[in-house]
Amino acid sequence: MISNLRRSVPSRLGLVITFGLAALAMIYLSYSLPRLLPGDFVTTMYSSSNVTLTAEQEAALRAYYTEEPGFGHYLVKLFRLDWGFSYAFLTPISTLFFSALPWTLLLLGTANVISMIIGFVSGVEAAWRPNSRLEKGMVGGMTIIEGIPEISTGVILLVVFALKLQWFPAAGGETAYAELSLYAWFADVGHHLALPLATLVLAYFPGNFLLTRNSMMMVIKAPFVTTARAKGLCARRVRYGHAARNALLPLVTRFGLRLAFMVTGALVVETIFSYPGLGTVLFNAIQVRDVPVIQAIVLVSSLMVLMIILGLEVVYRMIDPRIANAH
Repeated sequence: MISNLRRSVPSRLGLVITFGLAALAMIYLSYSLPRLLPGDFVTTMYSSSNVTLTAEQEAALRAYYTEEPGFGHYLVKLFRLDWGFSYAFLTPISTLFFSALPWTLLLLGTANVISMIIGFVSGVEAAWRPNSRLEKGMVGGMTIIEGIPEISTGVILLVVFALKLQWFPAAGGETAYAELSLYAWFADVGHHLALPLATLVLAYFPGNFLLTRNSMMMVIKAPFVTTARAKGLCARRVRYGHAARNALLPLVTRFGLRLAFMVTGALVVETIFSYPGLGTVLFNAIQVRDVPVIQAIVLVSSLMVLMIILGLEVVYRMIDPRIANAH
């Protein structure tokens, strides 16, 4: 036990150092990459407006908005939790970020959970019946749906169910300026959420199904599954208690990475439906070259990837104890 502890300390220290260097690299990229975008905030905001600037005014504004504080100053502000002020939205970036974050978490979290549960159960059931009509039909159908991009699915749902049939709102996360009771507000939010949620579920579900089915096809041939069957255990317990549990790791990885890349993962869908999440905020900030907002969202998204990868290590050890005991 002592020897195992001694071996684990250097590995954990190396893991911490690796993730620390990766976080530092991401902080530097969040500082430098937005500055490589063509154009600047002054040109974007005033080129199409009715305001005419003199050469001196334009130079003064450009000097103010393109001020280079330096990477060291940027780090100091981060440690102070000072995210700065948005040029375009005239709002503290922290306020802008945390007002949009719940909407993205609601959309991405719900879509990931629904698609993961449905994909996992259907993938397990299909793999348990190899070469059956059900399995062949589901694999063929999911392969076709997997090839349809999110933007196509979103536009089709928007045109058919929002613009033509008018069953659902075409934009927004809630009805503006409506005075609703708590129950009516939840219903209203769900009504606005339906189309973007359906778009993401249709985008995520086929991949979850195919990944689970392929993992199960390998697991059901393992000796421990044969042993479980030989013990006379019921089919459901063998299928889910033994085989499916070991096929769950790749799906957990996919689930975690989907959440980690929640900003870029929902950017297209949020833009199509004008959903008030982080993807829409990032898209609008890029359009007007609002560098502080771009920096903050890119940095938080990058650090979130690292945190979720670390969290996945813990979840792996809970699902499969062999990982914790591996040397």
